[in-house]
Amino acid sequence: MKAKIAVLPGDYIGKEVVAEAVKVMDAVAEKYNHEFEYTYAPAGCTAIDELNDPMPDSTLDVCKASDAVLLGAVGGPVSGSKYDNLPGHMRPEAGLLKLRGELELFANLRPAILFDELKDACPLCERITTAGFDIMVVRELTGGMYFGPRGTKDTENGKAAYDTMIYDEMEIERIVRVGFETAMKRDKKLCSVDKANILDNSRLWRVVAEKVAKEFPEVELSHMYVDNAAMQIALNPGQFDVIVTGNMFGDILSDIAGAITGSIGMLPSASLAKGTFGLYEPVHGSAPDIAGKGIANPLATILSISMLFKYSLNLQEEAAAVDAAVMKALSSGLRTGDIVTETETAISTSQMGDAIVEFIKQ
Repeated sequence: MKAKIAVLPGDYIGKEVVAEAVKVMDAVAEKYNHEFEYTYAPAGCTAIDELNDPMPDSTLDVCKASDAVLLGAVGGPVSGSKYDNLPGHMRPEAGLLKLRGELELFANLRPAILFDELKDACPLCERITTAGFDIMVVRELTGGMYFGPRGTKDTENGKAAYDTMIYDEMEIERIVRVGFETAMKRDKKLCSVDKANILDNSRLWRVVAEKVAKEFPEVELSHMYVDNAAMQIALNPGQFDVIVTGNMFGDILSDIAGAITGSIGMLPSASLAKGTFGLYEPVHGSAPDIAGKGIANPLATILSISMLFKYSLNLQEEAAAVDAAVMKALSSGLRTGDIVTETETAISTSQMGDAIVEFIKQ
């Protein structure tokens, strides 16, 4: 098949891990007789430096003309950089929000899996690591507090700032439906996470979730408050199959779920629009502190490529081949610095990419 892929390397290690993912895509294309056409475009700090805009219209045009988007990571150093004092709409992260909104990427899928080979890297106790876990977090991505009315105003106590969490029935129904559809392909358990004891929009969320549940009688639906969900992910992650939740709650919970896998460098994600279009990126950030050292873990980005094959291109065999190659690399003892143990030797970003390519060719 032929497919057009927009490639947004982004910032710092984003460029390094994307380069390895493209190598893997090329290996898949050669083995399975596909043709992937890549169009590169700037985003984040790189786009600010080049075009004075974290998400230029030219980059959006490239994305809209493609079958899928591969994104590295955007963002600058946490503090002390030239991007710190930019107005909100000019910050690198604002470009990412604009990208999600413009492309209508409303459903974010983030798997958190504890691989047998990486159980020693999990910060949880042996009882939990022995049992293992495989969680899919389905996060609403274009609504809630990140996109609601916001601003600042003067009060008798000085400046006040506000960000509004708002959801309508359509937004809730479409993301909850993705949650149910995802659960149908797994263990048929869906936990809807909210704060219905406090928030009106969460009460509406529950009503809509229960309505959609009637269409999926095979799926066991449960509800959980977000604070308890955070605790339960740490105490007993194996109880979860699919979690569906709003934008801010999902942002936090998916990072918690990711942290207990052993390394954020292992976590892929897919952000999906209606139909087959999607954006694929690692969960980790741009990590300026390790950029240029060749030590970043490219596996999250490579696993994101597997999700691209699965969800946007409907290349299931190719997706399975990428997953299998990653497992073979881990089973062979290959580790980047973030997942290496005291008895192992770390390999570089490019060496890991090369190893995945070789396993795919076999």
